[in-house]
Amino acid sequence: MVLWTALVVIAYRGMAALVLDETAAPARGGTAVAVTPAARFPVGLAEAYAAEFGQVYLNASPQTQAQRAQELAAFVPPRVAAADPDLGWNGTGELQLQSEQVAGIEVRDASHAVITLLATVNGRLMELGVPVVASGRGVVISGQPAWLPAPQQISPPPEAGSNDPQAKSELMNELPAFFQAYAAGDSAALSRFAAPGVSLTGLDGAVTFGSVVSLDVPVGGRARQVTATVIWESGQAEPDAAEFESTYGMSVYLQSGKWYVTEISASTEAVGAQ
Repeated sequence: MVLWTALVVIAYRGMAALVLDETAAPARGGTAVAVTPAARFPVGLAEAYAAEFGQVYLNASPQTQAQRAQELAAFVPPRVAAADPDLGWNGTGELQLQSEQVAGIEVRDASHAVITLLATVNGRLMELGVPVVASGRGVVISGQPAWLPAPQQISPPPEAGSNDPQAKSELMNELPAFFQAYAAGDSAALSRFAAPGVSLTGLDGAVTFGSVVSLDVPVGGRARQVTATVIWESGQAEPDAAEFESTYGMSVYLQSGKWYVTEISASTEAVGAQ
């Protein structure tokens, strides 16, 4: 009798779910993911399309006006190409694009977005806002783009903390040999500076080591985040060898009186510019 009662309850619940159009709850530990209309916008395709458009739009010369208009027509709706074949340009003066890349995207909904291009035109940095409409795998530049100012240049915050003179002296004795091995890509030599379990890859002879010109070692414990500025020399023969400074952020660790490197990368601290 208990079994029949259970079967009746299960059957009733199943019918109720069908009638009320109920959906099953997520599995234990799972979460329901809501997909917004904007999430369906083909970001990668639109960015690539806008970048190709920028290559045409940001180059202009009276000698190639007709060709430019023809190429622009491939990106915009026919009515826009017919009414404004030059997309706002008056046909005089010249634009020359030196470089361009996608800087960002603002997706408005499933079909509309504005792609921002960062570009250097006639030797000056600027941004270009490109309106894009998408549907499935189709995209179009819906109208004239907007010229925007270049990103504002800011001053980095001042460095925090003070130098540890003893640790700095110890590292200055060890880092020249490390950077020599790093420049050469000498894996055997690099392994002597690497912390246990860490594998370091060098520059494989692309440059040669000159000197360590600056080192910032904040006060701390055994693990430190230090900043080193190094002079590299190009592989060209003297006297044509070029010299240039590079600033690195390095994670180092003190063990048994020796500093070991756990990581080396570009630094956010502009020590070399001081």
